[in-house]
Amino acid sequence: MNTEYPVETRTLIEKVLQIGEVVEPDISSKYLRFYQDSTLQILISDTEAEFADMDDLNKDFSKSFSRLRKSLPNIPLPKVYAQIGALDQSVIIGNKSIGICLDKYLGINYPLYKKYYSYQQRTSMTRAYIVPDAMVFYLLSFYPLSNIDKRTQLERDLHIAKIMWITNKALERKIFQTKYVLLIDNYMRKHRSRTVEQLLSQDDYTTLLP
Repeated sequence: MNTEYPVETRTLIEKVLQIGEVVEPDISSKYLRFYQDSTLQILISDTEAEFADMDDLNKDFSKSFSRLRKSLPNIPLPKVYAQIGALDQSVIIGNKSIGICLDKYLGINYPLYKKYYSYQQRTSMTRAYIVPDAMVFYLLSFYPLSNIDKRTQLERDLHIAKIMWITNKALERKIFQTKYVLLIDNYMRKHRSRTVEQLLSQDDYTTLLP
């Protein structure tokens, strides 16, 4: 595994599972022991069953990123891979790649989720959010909010809303519908000559308010 997929393996073991470093002599044993947990075994089995067929996701990724590149032609197409991350993270971004932790998208009524997540959290832990989440985090890796530590909460909310609005456009469906996304939508309707690049580079967030 480490030979064929070195970057993905290092990310999973060191950053997602955090069970050690891939160069450790006993890392294979640690990895096997980790996944022998009975709860994880059920999670793995359920994930494999739910995502035995991923043709719909592959098509959605292809079409959505093709649309995205029409408005952002310089953004590179990512390499997308799937993994099981033991409920630690949903999406991993690195080296122009997107790692999807499928175990975080088993559905709002998945029994194990009810032990650890609120109903509101579970509403986005569904198959329908895989491509949207991946695109949002991927875009944020290229267009982060500058000086984020000095920003107000409103500026942070509006910045992520810009990313979500762009994602909605690429998906051709309104999966993100927060009040801040609606503000961005109203702004762009009033300023139809504005490009996506211009929206992303706009740093004065007061101009986005009605």
